[in-house]
Amino acid sequence: MEQAALTQKAIELLKELISIQSFSSEEDKTADAIENWFKAFDIPFKRHLNNVYAVNKHFDESKPTLLLNSHHDTVKPNSAYTRDPFLPHIEDGKLYGLGSNDAGGALVSLIATFTHYYAEENLNHNILMVASMEEESSGPNSLRGLLPHLPKIDVAIVGEPTLLDLAIAEKGLVVFDAVIKGTPSHAAHPNDNNSIYNTIEVLEWFKNYKFDRVSDALGPVKLTVTQINGGSQHNVVPAQVDLVIDVRVNDKYTNSEIAEILKKEAPCELKERSLKLNSSAIDINHPLVQSGIALGRKTYGSPTLSDQAALSCQSLKLGPGDSTRSHSADEYIYVHEIEEGIDLYINLLKGFLKQN
Repeated sequence: MEQAALTQKAIELLKELISIQSFSSEEDKTADAIENWFKAFDIPFKRHLNNVYAVNKHFDESKPTLLLNSHHDTVKPNSAYTRDPFLPHIEDGKLYGLGSNDAGGALVSLIATFTHYYAEENLNHNILMVASMEEESSGPNSLRGLLPHLPKIDVAIVGEPTLLDLAIAEKGLVVFDAVIKGTPSHAAHPNDNNSIYNTIEVLEWFKNYKFDRVSDALGPVKLTVTQINGGSQHNVVPAQVDLVIDVRVNDKYTNSEIAEILKKEAPCELKERSLKLNSSAIDINHPLVQSGIALGRKTYGSPTLSDQAALSCQSLKLGPGDSTRSHSADEYIYVHEIEEGIDLYINLLKGFLKQN
């Protein structure tokens, strides 16, 4: 099929996906729609829960494998929507609808690209296409849970909105719960150990704390206090104040290192929620990145999290759309972004899969 016709079919698939409610863990109907694409092109596929995946026709276990991955779940629409989030509608070149930008545009562009290369012979990598579930919730059945069912992956492209620039690194995430203790008392009595006052020093410490290692692609580790809770009535000094600290980790640290450092140095009790969401990166000299650079694409470090965090191999985040539109009201993607996305993916892989 010619690329123009394939692109049009991909846009129609995106419209269908938008029209189907597919909140995290509720993606069964969008999984059905993706199955129907593979059936229409006579491409064998497998399904695990709501993850749908396929390999290229001439898959060879002796070759390394390139993963193409994006997700088909969405967040819930926010209250500021003025349009029906499940009504795909093109206006002024914009395709509106929930999940259009995050990450439907990237998903259908990758599926079209996989279809383009599905039957091609003599590629230097196998191609594995995965349309995954539960990305938005980092759920147990997301790409992380699917990996044991997949062939070994050597390198990956994760489809997310990047304005078609090459995100060669992505920050990881560790969330900490902190406890600042004090002496509970009646507000009318003296108390030199007020947990709320004790919090002032702790907040200043977090505000001023800097990690030493700075990444060329991702900059410094970013530490932010995002929640504070303490006290239940006006005349009682609480026994403790609870904080939540959001730490965005660059590729110079593992999440375990971050936890070890903060728990040793912070002036309060800390407990991490999870260490699974590590930072990701790919060498700028990797042939996949160099293929993109040769096509005029810029490289950068991404502050947002994706299913890259589940992968242990080198991975590149790349896709049509703009990350700033994600989770916004009246979400949209430009039709020309999808057209350009498919063209870029196909040409990027041409430069990568056919190298000697």
